Amino acid sequence: MNNNRAILMITMLILVAGLILGGCAEKTTGPAPMPEVAVVTIQPKPVVMTTELPGRTAAYLIAEVRPQVNGIIKNRLFKEGSNVQAGQTLYQIDPALYQAALARSEANLMAIQLRADRLRELLADKAVSQQECDDAAAALKLTQADIQTARINLKYTTITAPISGHIGRSSVTAGALVTAQQPTALATIQQMNPMYVDVSQSATDILRLRRQLQKGQLNQNSKNQQKVRLIMDDGTEYPLKGTLQFRDVTVDPTTGSVILRIVFPNPKGVLLPGMFVRAVVQEGVNKKAILIPQQAVTRDPKGNPLTLIVDAEGKVQQRPLTLDRTIDKDWLVSSGLGPGERVIVEGALKVKPGMPVKAVAFEKAEQSSGKTKTAAPPAKTN
Repeated sequence: MNNNRAILMITMLILVAGLILGGCAEKTTGPAPMPEVAVVTIQPKPVVMTTELPGRTAAYLIAEVRPQVNGIIKNRLFKEGSNVQAGQTLYQIDPALYQAALARSEANLMAIQLRADRLRELLADKAVSQQECDDAAAALKLTQADIQTARINLKYTTITAPISGHIGRSSVTAGALVTAQQPTALATIQQMNPMYVDVSQSATDILRLRRQLQKGQLNQNSKNQQKVRLIMDDGTEYPLKGTLQFRDVTVDPTTGSVILRIVFPNPKGVLLPGMFVRAVVQEGVNKKAILIPQQAVTRDPKGNPLTLIVDAEGKVQQRPLTLDRTIDKDWLVSSGLGPGERVIVEGALKVKPGMPVKAVAFEKAEQSSGKTKTAAPPAKTN
């Protein structure tokens, strides 16, 4: 019995001694180390502001070939899918009826001319009335007009290309009956060098751009402002730059956008009518753009953008932001940050506002962790 009490007392003494030693160890350990965060220091810099707009290509000139007289197609004188020159003969309508009409009008002219001459001679002797002489002169002019019409109709039996370009398939063959001004075109010619690219831009974006220009947030360089890059449907960039020709002034009520027309050289025929493309249009240069990495931005429950900074006292502070757009892997900040402020990029999950932290440069943090930092490409906007 006494042995059990002795063992119990020894055990309790050991536990008490352990608690005392543990408390002393905690006191001698001292405060926890200050958390480390990686930051970038805000340094405004000039950035070329661009916008990427969807659109489609369209032929520079389009001409639908239609007959101007009735008749039977005698010959088709071009190869479908080939290039034709302006004035080149495309179709030949049987001219026999129009040749006969011209001959008949020319024969009538001779008879009417002789009659008009005789009546003028008789009028001098007052053998005929002035009215008869005037009627003969009018008949002579009508016959001359008939001859001119017959010559024009005979000329129209030869159908020529109104423009130079690429001609598509023919809708008729030899022996087909065609009529003047028929709704169906015989063929369509498209000039594809240069090529139009029509893109749409929302009216909201246009108003935003105007406000930025008025406030001096953007400067436009007249030399480069009209130059446009083109991204093909497969993601590759078209090697030649285009020129912004005009921006429409009418807003489409169904889409709320306006049309921008751009002209691109197309010497090798890479661009075809109807292709889907994206045009990268330069808006201007923001000389004091503030960019921060996208990973430095979080959202509150309402979706508003936030970021954490390290203030002059080395403490964490939360900042609401107004964001403009993404540029590569960065956000363009419209308001909420100023030059020289330090934005937390890494380590934000282990700190809270008001907490003192140790700030290190974001690039140095990557190097110390064994990562290799590659050079970032030039800034571009989406």
